[in-house]
Amino acid sequence: MSDETHDRDAARLLYASSHQGVLSTLSARLDGAPFGSVVTFAPDAEGAPVILISDIAEHTRNLHADPRVSLIVLEGGADVQETGRLTIVGEARPTDDDGVAERYYRRFPHATDYHRTHDFAFYRITPTRLRYIGGFGRIHWYQPGDVLTGAEFAPEAEAHMVRHMNEDHVDAMRDYCRMIGVDCGEQDPRMAAVDTHGFALFVGKRMLRFEFDAPATTPTDVRKALVAMAQQARASA
Repeated sequence: MSDETHDRDAARLLYASSHQGVLSTLSARLDGAPFGSVVTFAPDAEGAPVILISDIAEHTRNLHADPRVSLIVLEGGADVQETGRLTIVGEARPTDDDGVAERYYRRFPHATDYHRTHDFAFYRITPTRLRYIGGFGRIHWYQPGDVLTGAEFAPEAEAHMVRHMNEDHVDAMRDYCRMIGVDCGEQDPRMAAVDTHGFALFVGKRMLRFEFDAPATTPTDVRKALVAMAQQARASA
């Protein structure tokens, strides 16, 4: 595997493992000065980040004047200069895609109450270019399709798989968490998303990303991969 291919896969995994980042807009109040704010996001079916923001927020006012944005997600660590970070450059506009709300609320169920207090709306960041830095000297520009892979399943199929795991296989998800050293305690883990490369679990508000050993291109492949992972987790215990 070439270094660039390795870094492309690392960028994809960083994005897939993230649910929050720094959104930069162009300030309408300050003559276009960069303005940064913290947001949570969920990828849509094509992999583009979707944010839920209030009409009274400063960044929303900025978007009404100029939709150009960047979103940076960070791997984190003791030295951020040595760890991965991905900058997504694009334009953010309101979206009324029927599947967006369900995918977002599966990650952030508490956000369903936001509409009761202020006028919140979903905005889709349509990416144009991506910049990934994996550490010193590991710097690449990518096209969106190189990194931002979507669920690649029909929305109903993904929702069914997620619902089935959350209703019938909580013990297996606890085993997955235990296998990577995460003690769920009294909190039940919940699946929020599944795609061909893996799936996302939440323990409280902490997101955990699990990768399949090989791409799962059908729901049957996903089921087999989840069963194999559960068997591996129980054997290791």
